[in-house]
Amino acid sequence: MTQENKTPLTYRDAGVDIDAGEALVDRIKPLAAKTMREGVMAGIGGFGALFEVPKRYREPVLVSGTDGVGTKLRLAFEWQRHDTVGVDLVAMSVNDILVQGAEPLFFLDYFACGKLSVDVAARVVGGIAKGCEQAGCALIGGETAEMPGMYPDGEYDLAGFAVGAVEKSAIIDGKTIAAGDVILGLASSGAHSNGYSLLRKVLARTNARPDQDFHGQPLGDVVMAPTRIYVKPVLTALAKFGGAIKGLAHITGGGLLDNVPRILQPGLQAEIEASAWSMPALFKWLQQEGDIDAQEMYRVFNCGIGMVLVVDADVASKIGSELTLLGETVAVLGQIKACDAGASQTVVI
Repeated sequence: MTQENKTPLTYRDAGVDIDAGEALVDRIKPLAAKTMREGVMAGIGGFGALFEVPKRYREPVLVSGTDGVGTKLRLAFEWQRHDTVGVDLVAMSVNDILVQGAEPLFFLDYFACGKLSVDVAARVVGGIAKGCEQAGCALIGGETAEMPGMYPDGEYDLAGFAVGAVEKSAIIDGKTIAAGDVILGLASSGAHSNGYSLLRKVLARTNARPDQDFHGQPLGDVVMAPTRIYVKPVLTALAKFGGAIKGLAHITGGGLLDNVPRILQPGLQAEIEASAWSMPALFKWLQQEGDIDAQEMYRVFNCGIGMVLVVDADVASKIGSELTLLGETVAVLGQIKACDAGASQTVVI
């Protein structure tokens, strides 16, 4: 073909639709506007977002966290459930920085796909905005990447990160946890965003459908329930009880067995009683249908406990009552004990 006969190419011919990207930004702006809070100086639309740490902080320490949604996205694609995975994305980061006592300030997301569907992307970002509202943080920026050939049609990937602040003197690091402290657990809303590779194996083994009845609800609603965001009630409890809340653990990948030890000093063990809470029906079903060992369950899934607090025994009941008033379902899981070197730092008995 001669130079004169070549057809002019555009970015759209290569698979990237700039107009669709601009249409998505227009859809996102009002969603982000609902999340605005003190400190936002410039948000969606610029090359960078500007945020001023609120002046009420005397010695602010910034705390950041980043995460994705994992293979829960595969079910979002297969079942066309795009409205809640954005909440999961926010929750995984804001709950992580919360455990150090941080108030989430702002959030940014990254949405990558092969071909941009404005409707699907707007539904996802709508969930992100909803999660930011629940966490009290601002959605001040993000990136939408349309990359032809990188992702199959109808699929996308999500990542995000949150930045929060905590007074230097109020950082929670677990160093004051001692034998005799009480372990409280806050109920999860479901499987959250962890263990879905195993969960999907069970779904495949049982030929489960999202529309089938599961204890009075569609199974799809139960499996795709968004991750609970614990920020507002826990921050309220921290403001009221201060140093009596000695440690916090977000129960994500690794479950109770691997996450609680992350806040314990050597020589301490969290002894958790399995009878202290009722494992939700979803986890009982997964364990039965997958023939999954109990210890494997506690290491893969949250099993109904999404956040753990280690608190001073003298005020444990008051902290539990406060969190209950704030809408949390609270269980007294057990206590901290001394242990020998090399012993497991979390046991479920």
